[in-house]
Amino acid sequence: MQIRDRIRELRRVPASQLRPHPKNWRTHPPHQRDALRGVLAEIGYAGALLAREMEDGTLELIDGHLRAETTPDSEVPVLVLDVTAEEAAKLLTLLDPLASLAETNSSRLESLVADVETQSEAVRALLDRLADQARQDQASVAADRATAAPLLRESFQVVVECQDEAQQKSLFERLRGEGFACRVLVL
Repeated sequence: MQIRDRIRELRRVPASQLRPHPKNWRTHPPHQRDALRGVLAEIGYAGALLAREMEDGTLELIDGHLRAETTPDSEVPVLVLDVTAEEAAKLLTLLDPLASLAETNSSRLESLVADVETQSEAVRALLDRLADQARQDQASVAADRATAAPLLRESFQVVVECQDEAQQKSLFERLRGEGFACRVLVL
């Protein structure tokens, strides 16, 4: 598989000049907005927004709508992609869900969260929710393991190699007749 580099350039653009994608399906609740403000205040921009250049030269956002809305008066880093409208829609649809497929190493997350210091109440609330979720995930996994039935029950079997299919059939019928639970296998 050949993977194409679709990044045309990195530009710094006033956020107010970025056009939101008309099909943006993400909404941003107040606690997310507050947490983003806290991260931006404490760290600043540490990742680029994604956009594609329209025929009229404007940039249409693919990813980073909340960051652009939160800092309309700031010049923001934007990766300008060489993608079609259809590809932009595909990215808009899949970027967040793809990231959400990642699984959590609960103990690492809990350790990481414990090391993070913040002055923002919203960021602290987000970190506390992450730590709580990590603990719940660990407890859930432990409970599942404790109550789960073994996948395989203990079983004692004998495998008999036969000369041909006729002998296999004869032996199978004889053993079934004697009350043994049997299966026919061909390897």
